[in-house]
Amino acid sequence: MTQSPARPLPAPKERRRLREAASLTRAQLASRVGVTSETVRGWETGRSTPRGRKGEKYVKLLLSLGDEPEMTPPQEPADADADVDPDPGPAPAAASARRSARARRKTAAADRKRPAAKDRGRGPVTVPDRSHTPVPHGHRVILTERPRTTPPRRPDDAVAALTPDQAFDALYAFCAPALVRQTYLLTGRRELARESVERAFQVAWQRWPEVARDRDPAGWVRATAYECALSPWHRLRPRYRHPEPPPPDVFDRALLDALLKLPPSYRRTVVLYDGVGLGLPETAAETEASTRAAVNRLAHAREALAERLPELADPETLHWRLVELASTDRLRAAKPPAVRKSGERRARFWTRAAIAFTVALIGTTALTVRTAPTHYEPPVPAGETVQGVPPPVAPGPLSESERELRAKLRKEEQKGPDRLLPQPR
Repeated sequence: MTQSPARPLPAPKERRRLREAASLTRAQLASRVGVTSETVRGWETGRSTPRGRKGEKYVKLLLSLGDEPEMTPPQEPADADADVDPDPGPAPAAASARRSARARRKTAAADRKRPAAKDRGRGPVTVPDRSHTPVPHGHRVILTERPRTTPPRRPDDAVAALTPDQAFDALYAFCAPALVRQTYLLTGRRELARESVERAFQVAWQRWPEVARDRDPAGWVRATAYECALSPWHRLRPRYRHPEPPPPDVFDRALLDALLKLPPSYRRTVVLYDGVGLGLPETAAETEASTRAAVNRLAHAREALAERLPELADPETLHWRLVELASTDRLRAAKPPAVRKSGERRARFWTRAAIAFTVALIGTTALTVRTAPTHYEPPVPAGETVQGVPPPVAPGPLSESERELRAKLRKEEQKGPDRLLPQPR
């Protein structure tokens, strides 16, 4: 019995390239080999070397991935003068290759299925690697608003350019549903999430020339929506004092409570990195922090969540739990025309209010100028005491002689001559 020669082990970078070329995630490859995702990560980074039966199975799987064709090359049209090979031998081989490729796609699609809600915390979770592998076609990630593929630019794009209304409606229809779900994870309030997203798009419509020229309009609107949702002034509103009904599921309720107990900056970092799937530089830029600060926030937030819910220690599991929590309620956004008209009415109201305030200020200033004195009037000096004038003398008590005279005058008045009275004729 002869022993088969050992298969050559690819380099760490080649291992990762082969996996990504086959559109497999670390979790999917780990489930096929029978190891964990961290083990595959160590093999691909070179920190460890595959050994034993698992290592042989891993090498065999990598070599089989390298032998598989990544894509079927397009067939060139045959020229009239070209020679035609009448041998039909390769046809069965091509058909079998197509069948094997179809079977591999079905297997990969089965591996990419999300774990059911009843299996939470049980067994390995096979989810896509969001940092390196693009979202496969037909796979629905609710928290992200990034397009799956970038459409090729055509020469007539400048001619077929959209109007501002159409461009705004397209951006709103593309980003609003996901933004409402993301904002719900930040606030835990459905109405506040809708209101914040609508307010962000109203601001975007008011500044549409600036937003349209931005490199990432979706990121611009997302940052504005997050700022509106996390504003501390909401605590003064009467509606904010009454809590909304929590999610019906016990695990979702515990996850939402754990998220809301995090500081706003930590919560925003977790939603952006583990929920939306942004990279660390993009997350740091959107949260207005350095990359090191974003890493520290993310690490502390994950530790706090894992302490309350140990099954969320795996970042991939945390990602899918956030997706499930955001999709529990039917959070729908308003229609784009309604948001545009509401923003225009709001802009008109504040414009008229500013004009009215300016007119009132001008009128008050004009009245003040009209009634103000035009020359200097010296103030009236304080009163002074007048010298040289004797003070008025009040009547004092009567002397003895004055009293005698008064009595005499009163007696003589009674004994005086009678008054003259006219006599009738």
